[in-house]
Amino acid sequence: MGKNTLYKFQPLYVFQGFTNLVSCWLSTIRHHAEKRIDKLIKTKIEVKLALAYIPLVLSIIFISLYAIINLKDVKIINTTIIENDMILKDSADKMADHLLAQESFGRRYMILRSPYMLDLYWQRNRDFERQIERMRKVPEPNVALTNKIERLYQRLNNLYRFEFQNLEDSKAALSKENDQKMQDILAELISLIKKLESNSQISQQEKIFKANRIGRKTYIITVVLLYFGIFFGVGTAFYIIRSTLRTINQLKKATQNISTGKFELIANVKSQDELGELAMHFSDMTECLARREKASLDSNPLTGLPGGVAIENVLKRKLEETFPLFAFCFIDLDNFKAFNDRYGYAMGNEVIKTTARIARDAVVDMGIENDFVGHIGGDDFVILTSPEKYTEICQRIIEEFDRKIVQFYNAEDLERGWILSKTRRGEVLNFPIMTISIAVVLNDQDAPTSYYEIAEIAAELKKYAKTIPKSVFIKDRRVENSYYAE
Repeated sequence: MGKNTLYKFQPLYVFQGFTNLVSCWLSTIRHHAEKRIDKLIKTKIEVKLALAYIPLVLSIIFISLYAIINLKDVKIINTTIIENDMILKDSADKMADHLLAQESFGRRYMILRSPYMLDLYWQRNRDFERQIERMRKVPEPNVALTNKIERLYQRLNNLYRFEFQNLEDSKAALSKENDQKMQDILAELISLIKKLESNSQISQQEKIFKANRIGRKTYIITVVLLYFGIFFGVGTAFYIIRSTLRTINQLKKATQNISTGKFELIANVKSQDELGELAMHFSDMTECLARREKASLDSNPLTGLPGGVAIENVLKRKLEETFPLFAFCFIDLDNFKAFNDRYGYAMGNEVIKTTARIARDAVVDMGIENDFVGHIGGDDFVILTSPEKYTEICQRIIEEFDRKIVQFYNAEDLERGWILSKTRRGEVLNFPIMTISIAVVLNDQDAPTSYYEIAEIAAELKKYAKTIPKSVFIKDRRVENSYYAE
């Protein structure tokens, strides 16, 4: 009973084994396909585009090579038809005409004894021989048939020479025996010439059919290759364009979100090509824009530098850190109000923007990575840098400011060295060419512990620096309440 039951269910076991084998095979194919697709996703865009064009390009190359080879064969066939078969056929036609005309002129001469007819006979003889030579020069001459025609023609000519000579010597008429020979040779020559013409025509037709077969075969293969290239090329291009457009649409949506101020929504791009790299940089840019937006809310509209709130926040953060130490540089322009009254607000704004560029460039060239440049407002600026760098930065700012500020004055004021303007109390005084004063506060020994304390010390230093009639920076030593200008 057990054996019968086992035998009964054996086909089911075989079917299940076959099903498992097919499932494993399909799983392997899917795995390889996913690896290929993943590899294609990681491929660069230019490689993807090249893959889209490869089938079409290969088809065009194969079509071109195949067409060139077959066109070469067709050209050889056409050349053979023109330079061989058509010449043989044409020569055969002309030989038949020359032969019949020569035979007619020969018999007329024997009847009329006219020298003119004899000249026409030999002229046709020369024409016939030229056609013989023409047939021998073709690429594929029918040598056997041509030689046979030439031998028979020589026999016919010899018979006519004999009769012409005999006619001149004895004045005897053409014998029936020779006349019959001439007619037999002429009939055989005409038959051979017709055969040569027929062979040439048959050869020409065979070559035309062969060229037609080659052309038809070339057309079919060309169409198949072209459809193959178009089908696979369009399919690959469609896949690549679709994935590229999907990525571009995601970047487009992310751009629209950024334009509305939604910096938290970034592009979710999984491709690892240039667009994927672009999306990654796009995300970094979004984060940077979010940070800059926060900073730009307090930035000065004239110079674009961070304003008072940002300066206060940065300074508070640095004060909370025990390391590294920093130098607080407070920058102010001397005699700026007089210049602004004399030359107008537009020129005053240009001076402020130039001063901002000078400070920013000095920090970039001479400072370190985390240095800070801010614009409190008007002609007041702030720089936060390391104690090791502030001297070089202040010297660079003073040098650049003294060199560039003279460009904003006219020649008369520069030559005089001062301008005439009113004080805040309405007094008319002489104000020298603008200079720059920088007050430097260090958070080293006995360092101030708050923003307001630093600002108070810097304002006191700046007030002292403005009493010095030149561009200068003052450092707070806090030694017996004295300051040093450097």
